Parts: sequence; structure tokens; C-alpha cells
Amino acid sequence: MAQSNQDNKNMKWWQLSLFGVGCTIGTGFFLGSSVGIQQGGPSIVFAMILAGIATYIVFDALAKMTAKQPEKGAFRTYAKQAYGRWAGFSIGWIYWFVEILIMGSQLTALSIFNQFWFPKLPLWISAIIYAVLGLFVLLVGTKKLSKIENIFAVMKLAAILMFIVIAAAFVFGIVGGADNLQVPKRIGDVFPTGVIGFWTCLIFAFYAFGGIEVMGLMATQLKDPNEAPKSGKVMIFTIVIIYTIALILALLLVPWDGINTEKSPFLTALQDFNLGFIPHIFNGALIIAGFSTMVGSFYGVTTILVSLAEDGDAPSLFAKKGKLAVPLPSLVLLILGITVSIILSLVLPEKIYTYITTGAGLMLLYNWLFIILSAIKLIEVTGKERIKYYIGILLLLVGVSGTLLDKANRPGFFISLGIIAVIGLFILILRKRWKKEKQTA
Repeated sequence: MAQSNQDNKNMKWWQLSLFGVGCTIGTGFFLGSSVGIQQGGPSIVFAMILAGIATYIVFDALAKMTAKQPEKGAFRTYAKQAYGRWAGFSIGWIYWFVEILIMGSQLTALSIFNQFWFPKLPLWISAIIYAVLGLFVLLVGTKKLSKIENIFAVMKLAAILMFIVIAAAFVFGIVGGADNLQVPKRIGDVFPTGVIGFWTCLIFAFYAFGGIEVMGLMATQLKDPNEAPKSGKVMIFTIVIIYTIALILALLLVPWDGINTEKSPFLTALQDFNLGFIPHIFNGALIIAGFSTMVGSFYGVTTILVSLAEDGDAPSLFAKKGKLAVPLPSLVLLILGITVSIILSLVLPEKIYTYITTGAGLMLLYNWLFIILSAIKLIEVTGKERIKYYIGILLLLVGVSGTLLDKANRPGFFISLGIIAVIGLFILILRKRWKKEKQTA
């Protein structure tokens, strides 16, 4: 990004927290949670809490490495320092593919939200419109992008709080009142699909927290890198609280098996009440939320590709600076990735959201696993911190393994394995060249 060093080092901790909210709260929560509810019922609430704990542990590891030594490549650079070039190469490209998959998921979700107003408009046309608008925002530059994301973050928080206030008013009978609240009366009502259902829905809870990696990339612009852990704590604690309350209220207002992936569960919860324009306002907020996380993905894709190119792990042309805020070759590759996402939304409109969401969620967890492992090796950790990081690893592995237990999630698991295999093949091919470069250095 073509910004001066002074511009890039003036961010305060609360601004990074807002940026994190802007990059995190999006379609993963507003639509992805509906898939989790379908698979785990009300137990999705507990899945969100567990995912929030794991997310905090991951960001704590990333923030402590950032505080010790800020790096432009963030988690990719730390993986390389901890385990060698193969780790930096693989984690960088894993993240690139994660963001490409997330873009497809976000474009599909945005198009689904758009059908609330334009039910006959094809998904792919909506996807093109939002992709073009997202590219425009990306090209305004890092400093303005941060400000835009902060504005979006405030709007998203306001939207969730609006839902919480309205839903609570109906639940507690302040306004009208709901006739038939879905209050669980026994443990089976909370876990209607059993332990297996709860296990399989974990991946969608994790997916709702995707975005902290972009926050790690932006953390290098903090005026005081030591404030990175504080910004993460505030951001994640805030998100866990509002996610939990919003989901509980939604599940009190509507039966869990009445929620589907064609509409946000929060819009479904409000549809039985005569609220005038409020559902339209809320749907607009959902679109803003999805759009901002999509722009965050655009930023993550281009930033990590430039970092890979600068380290020789991608063709150098991807780091070639020009007049644009993003190197033109990196921008072109991003546009190609967006094009593929749009084509997939046209070819597989019914299944793509679940498949891509699962695949992206898994790739995200592989990335997070590397972050914790890198921290264990690079920074001095106390006994309590080591236990905390091992708990984080365990939670991530539980999330990954749960995708094998459901046939709807399994294709996403194999998509992620296929991408890992391709990256592994390239590592085997490049190892000889890396060895020669090391000997001649």
C-alpha cells in the first residue's frame, strides 16, 4: 500500500478494535450462523462461546508476537521465523486461498440478502455489483480503508444492538409480546441434534469470527505495538457478548428448525411482527456488514500476496508498486479470484454457500493453528500460557474434526484438503531451489 511511514504508524488501540469488528462481524454471523443452527439447533450458542474462547487464544498469540516484533507479513512471517521457509510459504498461500474462498461465500451471502428486495435478480448479477464496489473501496488506500471500516463497524454494532433491543422488547412483553416463545425445558431442547450435531456446527461458529488475521496485518500500523493484545481483548469480548445475546433472542422468537440458509436467522425472527420498515433497515445493515468483511478480505488477499512476492514465495511482479494503492498484478489476480467466485455462485447457487463456508472455515483454522504453534516457539511463555495455547489447539482440532461427521460439511473438508495438497506439492518442487539459494547466499 502506498502510504507514508508516518501515516502507517498512527493507529490507536481502539481504532484497531473497531477495524477488527469491521472485518469480523459479517456474513459469517448474519447468514453462516443459520447453517450452524440447522445442524446444532440452540446449541450454536455454546458453540459461539467456545469459538470465541479459541479466537481470543489465537489473537492473544498473534498480538504478543506483534508486540515483540511487528512484521508486515504478520502471521506468515512469524511462521517462517518459527519453522522455516516452507511454513511461511504454506501459511501465506493457505491464507490467500482462505480469503479467496471467503470472498465467494461473502458475495453469495450478499446476493442472498439482496434478494430480500429484488427476489428475481440472479445471484451472479448482485455479486458483480458488490465486487466492483468493493474494489473501488480497496483502491482508496490503507488509511482511508481503516476509517471506512471503522464507520462500517459502528453501523454493524448498531444493527445488532437494534435487533437485540427490538427482540428483547417482544420477548419480555414490552411491545406486543411473542405468543409462543421457544424456551428450552430440558437438555434435549438445547441439543436437539445431539452431541454430533453440536460438534458439526462448531465450524460455523468459528467462521463467524473470521477476520482477526486481517486485524493482525493491520496491527503493524499501531502507534504502540504493545497495545495490540488490549485491542484484541476488547474486540473479541464485545463480539462474543453481542453474538450470544442476539442468538439467544432469535432462538426464543422462532423454532430452530424454522431457520434456513435462504435468509438471515435474525430477519426470520422478526418476520412475524408488524415492524414496518425496520426489517428493510436491518437488511441494509446486513448488506453493509457483509460488504465490509468482503472489503477486508480484498485487503487481506492483496496484502499477503505482496508479502509473499517480497519474500520470493510468489512472482516478484505481484509486489511491483505503481500509481494504484494495490500493485496492478496483485489486483488482476484478485479480480480473477472474484470472477471464479461469481461463476461458482452461478453454477452451484444452492450448495455453494455451505461448501465454500465449510472449506474457508477449515482453512482458517489451519491458519490459526499455525499462529499458536509459532507463538509457542517464538516467544517466552509461562506454564499457564502454554496450557492456554494447548487448549486453543484442542478447540481448533475439535472444530476441524466435526466437519467429517456431516455429509453436508464433508465436501468442504475435502476442498480444504485438496488446496493443502496442491500447496504441499509446490513446496516439494521448490525445496531444491530454496536449498540452492541458501547455499549461495
